[in-house]
Amino acid sequence: MNFENMGLSPELLRGISGLGFETPTPIQQEVIPAVLENNGRDIIGLAQTGTGKTAAFGLPILQQTDVNDKTVQALIITPTRELCIQIAGDLNNFGKHIKGLKVAAVYGGANIDSQIKQLRAGVHVIAATPGRMLDLIKRKVADISNIRTLVLDEADEMLNMGFREELDAILENAPENRRTLLFSATMPADVARIANNYMKNPLEITVGKQNSGAENVRHIYYQVHARDRYLALKRIVDANPDIYGIIFCRTRMETKDVADKLMKDGYHADALHGDLSQAQRDQVMKRFRTGALQMLVATDVAARGLDVSDITHIINYNLPQEAEIYTHRSGRTGRAGKSGVSIAIIHYKELGRIRQIEKMIGKKFERKPVPTGEEICKKQLFNLIDRMEKAEVDEEQISPFMDVVNKKLAWLTKEDVIKKFVSLEFNRFSEYYKNAPDLNKKAENDSKQGEKQSFGKSSRYKRKEKGNFARLFLNVGRKDNMSPQRIIGMINDYAKDRDINIGEIDIKDNFSFVEVGDRYKTRVIKALSGKNVKGRKLEVELSQENESRKKKSKKKKRF
Repeated sequence: MNFENMGLSPELLRGISGLGFETPTPIQQEVIPAVLENNGRDIIGLAQTGTGKTAAFGLPILQQTDVNDKTVQALIITPTRELCIQIAGDLNNFGKHIKGLKVAAVYGGANIDSQIKQLRAGVHVIAATPGRMLDLIKRKVADISNIRTLVLDEADEMLNMGFREELDAILENAPENRRTLLFSATMPADVARIANNYMKNPLEITVGKQNSGAENVRHIYYQVHARDRYLALKRIVDANPDIYGIIFCRTRMETKDVADKLMKDGYHADALHGDLSQAQRDQVMKRFRTGALQMLVATDVAARGLDVSDITHIINYNLPQEAEIYTHRSGRTGRAGKSGVSIAIIHYKELGRIRQIEKMIGKKFERKPVPTGEEICKKQLFNLIDRMEKAEVDEEQISPFMDVVNKKLAWLTKEDVIKKFVSLEFNRFSEYYKNAPDLNKKAENDSKQGEKQSFGKSSRYKRKEKGNFARLFLNVGRKDNMSPQRIIGMINDYAKDRDINIGEIDIKDNFSFVEVGDRYKTRVIKALSGKNVKGRKLEVELSQENESRKKKSKKKKRF
């Protein structure tokens, strides 16, 4: 199947041809014809990130847009600013030959006045983040009462980020006769609830196995001593001179620390985390997209919705708390038929997690030894030679200087020139790795203890940061689909503050405990209390556990 025989308009075919699209992806082959049918049936599309979902729903939406009708005809809700901007940009590129088409991106962290002005001028399609969209609806600036199509993209991510109430409010404001298209990588209970409550007899289209790894992604792990994690990261990067990748860390503090170390050590890297302003975030992303940065160090929350082409490597500096998140991370490489590598740096206690992920994605990890200094020097040397061979020579620009260069180097033989040229780059790595220890031997010594740890058996998130913490009780647990990631998202979103220190999280079947920085406890309790979670009213209070322990301790001392 190709785009020409899908029934797309000549204008759209010109647009996608100009972008270099030739063959539709599997999700596009299934979804485009289904959406173009005029029966208005709702559709659930289950497919991994990076499979071409934007074109799958975007092309038929543009085909069905009446540019003479000045009202909003389609609304696309996405979890993050980056994805919102990307979708709006893609739709504008697809429809660049459709005269009069207007697409708007509305998202938080940007000037709302300019967005209001754009909407009042009239748009046909809106791509939006949930919070900003609901704000514009409440201000009566965005009128979605006549939309024909509502798209929920990356629905599982939106719910993980705590946008359930906003989604419910937006869906309730949309007309009943609309068509709803829901796209998700997974189908947890909350996504199924939305489908049950707001969709009518949806057609379910699944491309690939849920949570499965992309076919052209290799999965590799390196086992090292926990203290050697950063040293291993440097060796992995040095052994892959052409790396263009994302390094995932668990916390903002770790993200900043790793990025600072890489930059100090001379690597083209930077950090992406929740403490950055929108302007700073945009600047970092611009440098990464243009290739000025080779590596982006990010948390999962900061990287949500981030879609960059040609990523060669994903490096898990730490494995995520939940196995499903690994799939989202690794899915950012190996796209559009290209190959990619997903790497995990682990210590001996995490071998059980690797086995758990293998079972989920249906693929085996390769265990590889951490590269030695000799191997890295060899790789860097041949990379330098390859770059020299492929270097383009601009005769017109360089000719005026060649006489001086030749005179300067006349005393050297051809062999001497080559040796000196190679040494310019090679000496740096040779000197650094001259007496470097073998990290694999240290890791093998740890492995003899044979400890294992797996996902799912314990929903505990260990505190690493120092300071005074207050322990809070929440009346929701595993049965309410709570996870450490989700609780963190709820606190960040409801308390409207991503600087809150979050410590240990302990999730039981029917309730949970979470530690927050002592000075934030009142704000968190007030922000979360009364919120609706799976039809239950959220109750949050200070845990009595510490007080009871103190009392028991005092009683023991008396006797």
